[in-house]
Formats: sequence, C-alpha cells, structure tokens
Amino acid sequence: MRRPHGLNVLALGMAAAILSGCGGAISGPSITTTAPGGVSEQIPVTLSKPDGAGPFPAVVIVHDCSGLGPRSSGAPARWARELLRRGYVVLIPDSFTTRGFADGVCTVASTRGIDVSPERRARDAYAALAHLRALSYVDGSRVGLMGGSHGGSTTLASMIAPQSDGEPLARDKRAGFAAAVALYPRCTTRGGALRGDASGVYRPVAPLLILIGEKDDWTPAESCRKLTEVAQRAAYPVTIKIYPGAHHSFDSDRPVRYVEARINPSSPNGRGATTGGDPAAWADSIREVVEFFGRHLK
Repeated sequence: MRRPHGLNVLALGMAAAILSGCGGAISGPSITTTAPGGVSEQIPVTLSKPDGAGPFPAVVIVHDCSGLGPRSSGAPARWARELLRRGYVVLIPDSFTTRGFADGVCTVASTRGIDVSPERRARDAYAALAHLRALSYVDGSRVGLMGGSHGGSTTLASMIAPQSDGEPLARDKRAGFAAAVALYPRCTTRGGALRGDASGVYRPVAPLLILIGEKDDWTPAESCRKLTEVAQRAAYPVTIKIYPGAHHSFDSDRPVRYVEARINPSSPNGRGATTGGDPAAWADSIREVVEFFGRHLK
C-alpha cells in the first residue's frame, strides 16, 4: 500500500477543520449535481489527496444531519483524516449549505419543501463519484462511499440496487461505488418498513458494512440487524457489527448527551435523541473500516 509522505488539500468551507496543521487550504471545487426535476445545481465539496501522482483509491464521505457548517458533528473530518493518512483521496460533498441549511437539519421539523432527504442526497453522492473519476490521480474503479446517521441513510439509498432501468440513478448504480460503509443509519423507511425491494430484501450493488451502537435511540440497531439478516439469507453482501453499550455517533469525540430538540422518528413523541463518542467503538470502527475498504478498494 502506498503511504503518503505529505498531504495536498483542495478545500471549500471545512478544509481547515479537517486537516488543521496537516496541509494548506485554498479555494476549492464545487460539483454539479442534478435535482429530481432535472435542474442542475452546484454544491461545494471538500477534496483532499495524498502527495503523489496516484492513481489512488478514493472515498466519498456523506455528512450527517448536522452538516458541514459551524454545528457539524465533526465526524466527517475525523474519518477524512484517518482515510487520507492511509492513502485515500477523500471527497466530502456539502448537501445542505447552498440549499439553506448551513446549520444542519437535526432539529428542523420541516425543510420548507426543499428536498434534502437521503434519497435526494444519493444524487450528490453519484455526482461526487463522477467528479472523482474525472481526476487523473484517482483510480475510478476503486471508489467507496461512507456516511453516518443521515449520511448513513444516504449511503443505504445510494447502494440499493435498482429494480428497473427506469429508476433514478439506475445506470449510475450499476457502474457505481465498489464498496460502502453505513455508520448508524436509519434502516427503515419513513413509513416504518425495512428498506428493500418488493420482496423486502435489501440488495446492495456492492459490498456493504453497517456499524452501529447497541444503545442507539435515534436509529435503533435492531432494524439494521434485521435488514442484514434478511439480506444475508438471500446471499447479498451485507454485514453488520453492533457495538455493546455504544450510542448514536459513537465515532464522535464529544461526550454522551441527550438533546430534546432533535427530530427522532424512533421516539414516541418524535423528539429527543442521545449521541456521544465511545472510544472503544471508535477505535474498533477505524480498524473495521480500514480493513473493509482495504479488501475492496486496495
């Protein structure tokens, strides 16, 4: 495995937060994504690369409901550092800022008709993939996807196999990401059913790893366990690891706390969720992610 001797960084917005002290930051790129109605949009991205000509494997990180602004959880930055130092190009699209939600949507009851759902954000993920494949220093056949919480649900939406060629992103998915990691995603649909095709089976287009905390009260582990069990019985490459005692956002560097204002479909009153880091789960999740992407992208 090629290890970077230094870091080159192209960035917008949060680059300094991601790599403070590890490299320079200059005005960086935006990418073109397409709204469901076919209208093109420009959204900012943070792009980081190891030193050297490559071609490198790459990972797209889709952020959680807190976004990439001043209230960001910081989890995308932590993962970007871990992956960059192991020789991956990292691209993080910002799905919220230019759509009016720079502070995220964790406590927003209504997005005022602006679609920032995981299904909508899947288009951002594939726009990021197309951008990476146009870069000379990226091996376009070795690009992975990962995200936590809202980004984890976006990962599930991005990786589910199309049932027909007429579905949105059907062509993109069939020549899409080589592997994906969903961190504490919501494994049910808005209607409460497990995500899956008409037979109720979640069929990913490439290997998928789910990592989630046992005590997650925002996106409960049990529904993800069931999704994985059904997929495995049908011989699809979905695996899961549940961390005992860990809460939602176990990869955070912040203390565990309950916030009443958070929108939570898993709560009886629709509000309130617990988040916070778990050092043991964080350390093990790094090992799991590095091993998983190493197997499928290296």
